[in-house]
Amino acid sequence: MGRRRQKQPPMVFAFWTDFPSPPTRRGIHSNLKCAAAPREINWIDSNRLANMANLALTGILEKMTGKDKDYRYMATSDLLNELNKEGFKLDVDLEPKLSSIVIQQLDDAAGDVSGLAVKCLAPLVKKIREQQVLEMTNKLCDKLLNGKEQNRDIASIALKTIVAEVPNATVAQSVLVSISPKLIRGIVTQGMGTEIKCECLDILCDVLHKYGNLMASDHEVLLSALLPQLNTNQASVRKKAVSCIASLASSLSDDLLAKATVEIVQLLKNQATKSEITRTNIQMIGALSRAVGYRFGPHLGDAVPILINYCNNASENDEELREFSLQALESFLLRCPRDISSYCDQILHLTLEFLSHDPNFTDNMEEDTDNESYAEEEDDESANEYTDDEDVSWKVRRAAAKCLAALIVSRPEMLSRLYEEACPKLIDRFKEREENVKMDIFNTFTELLRQTGNVTKGQTDFDESRQSQVGAFSILKELVIVLPDCLADHIGSLTPGIEKALCDKSSTSNLKIEALVFTRLVLASHAPPVFHPYIKALSAPIISAVSERYYKVTAEALRVCGELVRVVRPDIEVYGFDFKPYVHPIYAAIMSRLTNQDQDQEVKECAISCMGLVVSTFGDHLGAELPSCLPVLVDRMGNEITRLTAVKVPETELVLTEEMSGVIGYLVHKKLPTCASPLHLDLSCVLEHVISELTAFLRKANRALRQATLGTLNTLIVGYGDKIGSAAYEVIVVELSTLISDSDLHMAALALELCCTLMADKRSGPNVGLTVRNKVLPQALTLIRSSLLQGQALLALQNFFTALIYSANTSFDALLDSLLSTAKPSAQTGAVAKQALFSIAQCVAVLCLAAGDKKCSSTVNMLTDILKADSSTNSAKQHLSLLCLGEVGRRKDLSAHDHIENIVIESFQSPFEEIKSAASYALGNIAVGNLPKYLPFILDKIDNQQKKQYLLLHSLKEVIVRQSVDKAEFDYSSVDKITTLLFNHCESDEEGVRNVVAECLGKIALIEPGKLVPALKERTSSPAAFTRATVVIAVKYSLVERQEKIDEILYPEISTFLMLIKDENRHVRRAAVLALSTAAHYKPNLIKSLLPELLPLLYDQTVIKKELIRTVDLGPFKHTVDDGLELRKAAFECVDTLLDSCLDQVNPSSFIVPYLLSGLDDHYDVKMPCHLILSKLADKCPSAVLAVLDSLVSPLHKTINFRPKQDAVKQEVDRNEDMIRSALRAIASLNRISGGDCSHKFKNLMNEIGKSQTLSEKYSSIRNE
Repeated sequence: MGRRRQKQPPMVFAFWTDFPSPPTRRGIHSNLKCAAAPREINWIDSNRLANMANLALTGILEKMTGKDKDYRYMATSDLLNELNKEGFKLDVDLEPKLSSIVIQQLDDAAGDVSGLAVKCLAPLVKKIREQQVLEMTNKLCDKLLNGKEQNRDIASIALKTIVAEVPNATVAQSVLVSISPKLIRGIVTQGMGTEIKCECLDILCDVLHKYGNLMASDHEVLLSALLPQLNTNQASVRKKAVSCIASLASSLSDDLLAKATVEIVQLLKNQATKSEITRTNIQMIGALSRAVGYRFGPHLGDAVPILINYCNNASENDEELREFSLQALESFLLRCPRDISSYCDQILHLTLEFLSHDPNFTDNMEEDTDNESYAEEEDDESANEYTDDEDVSWKVRRAAAKCLAALIVSRPEMLSRLYEEACPKLIDRFKEREENVKMDIFNTFTELLRQTGNVTKGQTDFDESRQSQVGAFSILKELVIVLPDCLADHIGSLTPGIEKALCDKSSTSNLKIEALVFTRLVLASHAPPVFHPYIKALSAPIISAVSERYYKVTAEALRVCGELVRVVRPDIEVYGFDFKPYVHPIYAAIMSRLTNQDQDQEVKECAISCMGLVVSTFGDHLGAELPSCLPVLVDRMGNEITRLTAVKVPETELVLTEEMSGVIGYLVHKKLPTCASPLHLDLSCVLEHVISELTAFLRKANRALRQATLGTLNTLIVGYGDKIGSAAYEVIVVELSTLISDSDLHMAALALELCCTLMADKRSGPNVGLTVRNKVLPQALTLIRSSLLQGQALLALQNFFTALIYSANTSFDALLDSLLSTAKPSAQTGAVAKQALFSIAQCVAVLCLAAGDKKCSSTVNMLTDILKADSSTNSAKQHLSLLCLGEVGRRKDLSAHDHIENIVIESFQSPFEEIKSAASYALGNIAVGNLPKYLPFILDKIDNQQKKQYLLLHSLKEVIVRQSVDKAEFDYSSVDKITTLLFNHCESDEEGVRNVVAECLGKIALIEPGKLVPALKERTSSPAAFTRATVVIAVKYSLVERQEKIDEILYPEISTFLMLIKDENRHVRRAAVLALSTAAHYKPNLIKSLLPELLPLLYDQTVIKKELIRTVDLGPFKHTVDDGLELRKAAFECVDTLLDSCLDQVNPSSFIVPYLLSGLDDHYDVKMPCHLILSKLADKCPSAVLAVLDSLVSPLHKTINFRPKQDAVKQEVDRNEDMIRSALRAIASLNRISGGDCSHKFKNLMNEIGKSQTLSEKYSSIRNE
């Protein structure tokens, strides 16, 4: 029939039993109108509807057995549509007939009909009874083993489909019982054809991969049937057997796995085995390790030496044997990182040797052939010569490169050695002649660089291969990221490669993008003078790339142009390099993109940013162009999408001075510290419009836009205040008042800074100050009550009050009263938070200092009068007075006020802790203002007043901390007095006193390390445990982020303190762990050399120790107390820090099992850091995690399914929710590891999460974070 088949809409019913067979497909569907009309079937109940559906199905089945292949095709298609309907229900009587006809259709002579029949099987097995599924599988097995050869393939596909779509485990179990013996018979029966064996192995592989755990009773039989297939003469059977055994291995018991491994190893030891059989067994060893991961570890002692021996002793022509051996070793490194440790040195030497294995080619071969002359040879003689097509040694080199990459990824602790031995070899192999191998070498070198980046937070020739060039640029890019400024001596040799990649017409877009990204990184990370000799060669291809048609290339080229502008003119005033020839070409290229409306958004944004930088850098040479350029940039401000880019101010490129120019985006000129005067750009043509637009932007909802606008307005007012009217200032101030709140502290800080700029401008009129007081001051007084206020926002607020004092017609007394009034409790918000009182006190202090000595003195007198009035009340007024005295005293000497120290110390008698703490803080800060007078007073009181000792120590701490921050120095007598006093209190029974003493000792060690470090070291051998713990904590406090002179003194001595991690007292051990954690965070170089000895001791602290668990009898019930909990928690947190700073010293495999595994099943406080550690290891050392993935599943499964008791309090419920989310974050990290699907336990865990609505929702939200 000549009709063309067309896809028809799905049928509702097909009453083929009631109508004669129509001659055309259209006729069939035209007869369905009555059935399709909703108004005619509304009355039919569900049972009747089902009956009519089955009636229609009967008609379909009749057509499926017809002689017309087109009808059979269309009927099978309709059946597929019916089966895929969600509400489809099959009549029990129709099941056998339907199943039989679908199986029959598989043998249809028309291939498209049999193909549709296979598709019908997937939904069909979900909608028929178990018995029918079994009958279908039996028939298909019979077709496979005994049927016609031409029907064998379709029977195999059909069986795979049924196995994949079996609806539940019960049916699956029955199917497995039915088909497994038949498949095994097809594999082991003598005389069975190779194709049948391959099909049976293929199906069995799918079965084992999905249902291996359900076949535990048959594992030994399956293994006995499959292992002999590895020795058969048919290569295809051996290959399928390898895959099948690997699928079986993941669910095998340890005993059966050992049995299989021993048998394969014995075959490998047999030297008489055929080489092709040996190659298969080596592949089998590698496949086993990939399938079972760390479980293969115990067998490495037998397998690895054999594989290394085969690599070294294989015949010259048996390159595949070497390749497979190296592939197996690669798998061992990735899957069994802990057990392979002892062989890593041998594997490293082996990979480096075979990385250059090229027996048919030498480096000087081309040179030799060029210098020699050869006589012409006969055609038949040349035909027998060796050709490159016969050379497969490249496979060995590729396998060696991949094996080396696995070594790099899995052994971060070998990084320094890899740089010494592997790095030179890899660079030497950049000359590799085989493209595939060269890319793997590039990838291996890239892994080496990435591993360096993980641990620490080159030049090559360019050939004609585009793929190689992309790889080379990728390597160089990673190199620049890891080692900035490393290519300074090689720019000249790199320039031709960049030029060629960008200019060659045959270059791909991918190559151009890689070249441009690399160029941008190099320009940004190296000193500008390095590039000046090569600017001419570099600028032309970069400018040319700006006009590329592909938008990604254009956008990247514009970014490179931005870096090129900085390089060409890094300094405004110094003319060491003639940049003028490049100004107009760069401007013209960017302007063409800026004015083009019909282009990608990314290109538009890059053009705006780049043009802003061009104008700010070359503006003095673009006088004629500015009137046409600036309006275009201003116009971009009106565009909702591009306006953010247009107003962004790059603070790193700006120094805000009076002469500085700035408008949209980068139109604020760059002025470096060495400059005498900046550029002077005339922005008058756009200034009024810009100010109007920017002021309007402050009302927009886009936060980033408002931030960029505030910065740009600040710059404009500094540079162009004389051209902006006072009325515009007032409008800006009104808009600023709406941005000052604790809901966005960064925005509030920017708004306050702009207010200060407006008030500081001498050209602003009195109305501006009045507007600030009326609109902004109330908002500032509200903000100061916020407990969230800190950092830059608090500093901006202090500057704001200072600026108010200096502005005209502002009363100090009124401002001070307003500030002090904010501390009063209000009916709406209640009492003021403690943090807010500190903020108010700091603002009062800066206000007093700005007002002058007279006002400051009167304010101090007022505050002391408040303290004298009534020191027994717990009022916010008294609390604030103490804090204000402290803040003023820290900034100004208050010794002129007689006995102020005694007035403050009287508050130590207060019954309220807040008042006593504030008095301690005040006394310490007052002492900072005049150390010679007040420090001896504090020291004397500490010795003579035991009851006030803790508070006085806090006062002393304030003095010492402030001195260490300000880098001030005590006189020698004071240091001796302080240290003697502090050491006398190291053994205090009060933990609070010991902690304050330790902090004081640590901070004073920053000031006088030469005296303190030896004194602290001496006390590490003290018989008193509290003293040992205190001096170690003191070292912890002396380790700060910035460089200090204590570092070089502490370096040779720090081991003495950290080795107290093996002290007999748990308090001392915890102190040592905390000190180690702090050192790893701030000064990792101090401890790296000690880690091989410290890490086993640290790991030991993560173990639950029964001797530290005690039971407390509380009468009606008993309570278990774990004294080692805090120590374990600190130890795991220390490991977490070490993974960030010292990854190259940590062997993840030895830590994960058993220590991390134990922590994942520990107390809540321990589980949380363990989940973080697991996430980091999954990202940084995936192979080590993958090797033990099965063992990690159980504690994670237990955690996410834990439910608190029904009578649990809300705090316990919330803690449990946090723990579940923490575990799910770790699971999400594990799920990102490539190869995790090999673990059946982990796959089952993921399936369980997917089936649970609660867990699934939490997991999805975590993935979207």
